[in-house]
Amino acid sequence: MKVLVAVKRVIDYNVKIRVKPDHSDVDLTNVKMAMNPFCEIAVEEAVRLKEKGIATEIVAVTVGPKASQEQLRTALALGADRAIHVETDERVESLAVAKLLKGVVDEEQPDLVILGKQAIDTDNNQTGQMLAALSGMGQGTFASEVAFGDGVEEGEIRVTREIDGGLQTVALKLPAVVTTDLRLNEPRYAKLPDIMKAKKKPLDTRTPEALGVTVASGLSLLKVETPAERKGGIKVGSVDELIDKLKNEAKVL
Repeated sequence: MKVLVAVKRVIDYNVKIRVKPDHSDVDLTNVKMAMNPFCEIAVEEAVRLKEKGIATEIVAVTVGPKASQEQLRTALALGADRAIHVETDERVESLAVAKLLKGVVDEEQPDLVILGKQAIDTDNNQTGQMLAALSGMGQGTFASEVAFGDGVEEGEIRVTREIDGGLQTVALKLPAVVTTDLRLNEPRYAKLPDIMKAKKKPLDTRTPEALGVTVASGLSLLKVETPAERKGGIKVGSVDELIDKLKNEAKVL
């Protein structure tokens, strides 16, 4: 079984975001970049499937500038067999990413596509669902457990997904799209020998034009603002004082 895993280059989640002085965008000067945490979970799940003998090949793919190859090399060090880089310097929206991934899916014909449920920079939570719709695949989103065998019919995958009311388990016929949630697994760290080996693994480059996709954005970024700092809280002496402040100061009652 071939597994395609999509990863994204984002600002490291430990970094405090800075806004450019002209408020035109986020300042990326000398900022540490990393693989999106949900994408790390997706890679880990693919590697675990291979370790169980279920997956036979893992292909990592990303869409982004040339520097995004760093995240592909990380995926290769974690256990992916080869990588595909769809190179573009444009700001790519979710639908364009889904169309590009659809082009890669058409070429590679994977049995399973695994993506993080969302990226921590845009928080859109759209690409996996759009890819499933474009490719005609079944989808299991917000996965907290992925299962093969043990009562699951051949050619199917069972996905336990997190919903507002608790957990929902769905059976999907392969090929299928799965998006990962936080509780699916805990990603491993890449070992130095694996990082060195990753440099020799194949990494192919594509262009959006070669995949027949236009990535020009339909949105205009008007302004980026730093969130307002939260004010310190206060203690009140009674319920009456609390109600008074909620009515007259916070004006929420």
